[in-house]
Amino acid sequence: MTAGFFEGQYVWHPAADDRQLARACVDVRAGRYLSSHEALKDARRDFGLRAHRSLVLASEAADSDLAERWLAEEPGRESALLWARVAALRALRAADGEDRHAGDLGRIAFAACQRAALMAPRDPTPWVTQLTLARLQRPRDPAPQGLLTAPPGPWTLFSHILRLDPWHREAHHRFLSFFFARNGGSSNAAWDVAAFLGQRAPTSSPLRLLPLVALVEEHDPSSLLSNRTWEQPQWKATALGAYQHWLPQVAEYEFTPVLDLAYLAHALLMGQCEFEARPVFAAMGPYASRMPWSVMGEPEEQLSKARLACGLPVPDSR
Repeated sequence: MTAGFFEGQYVWHPAADDRQLARACVDVRAGRYLSSHEALKDARRDFGLRAHRSLVLASEAADSDLAERWLAEEPGRESALLWARVAALRALRAADGEDRHAGDLGRIAFAACQRAALMAPRDPTPWVTQLTLARLQRPRDPAPQGLLTAPPGPWTLFSHILRLDPWHREAHHRFLSFFFARNGGSSNAAWDVAAFLGQRAPTSSPLRLLPLVALVEEHDPSSLLSNRTWEQPQWKATALGAYQHWLPQVAEYEFTPVLDLAYLAHALLMGQCEFEARPVFAAMGPYASRMPWSVMGEPEEQLSKARLACGLPVPDSR
């Protein structure tokens, strides 16, 4: 891992220390796609990295015609994947904004996912992209045994993805988000699914953090003693388990898993485990994510407050 030391300023870009991805993002903003092709091609055998890179590149390309142009000029599995990602982002934005074209954009995105999947049958990323659209379609497949609330959802699609990659990070997070109340689910269903997915993951997996993600999602800052929730034994045990079993693995990562580290640092700090939170912040280096800090207030302010509580430096406010 190449996070390095904190040198006075946060780096908010989701490329973090993936320099190949960062260069590709610069090229996308300039209307060029060659480096995107290389970044995605180089990640063909690392499904987690391919998912992350394609999503970040799509966020850069969504407001331009680069994805459509690339697919038209050089059709292939990389251009088809980026087009699927871009089409899905546009469909979700339209739905969230109650755009009258949302239905059409959703159908375009679904077709783009199908095309990308046909071009790369062993790649779970097109199917994960399709999973992002599930909250628009609200499938109601029956849940497997073992869940108290037995919430219906896109279980069939999720199962297909797991056959391609059993511990796919984004797939688990997308699947969990389907059950969030803001996406048409409920708090009880989200808790149930988060516990189910987290418990079945290996102890050294960042997927063990999923219950903490649900906890942040359901956080209500206006409720009495809401900030004391993380001090409850089950949440402290979840955070400390990830600290003991997952954090030691992070040193072997090729790139810094910023968002997962942020959720862990946040949970430890809120659980009054400042000593354990400190090395998690150190592993993040200068890289920052807006979640989960934005749930508590302005992200940079909350992140700096958390670092100061652990005796760590923060950017100069001058």
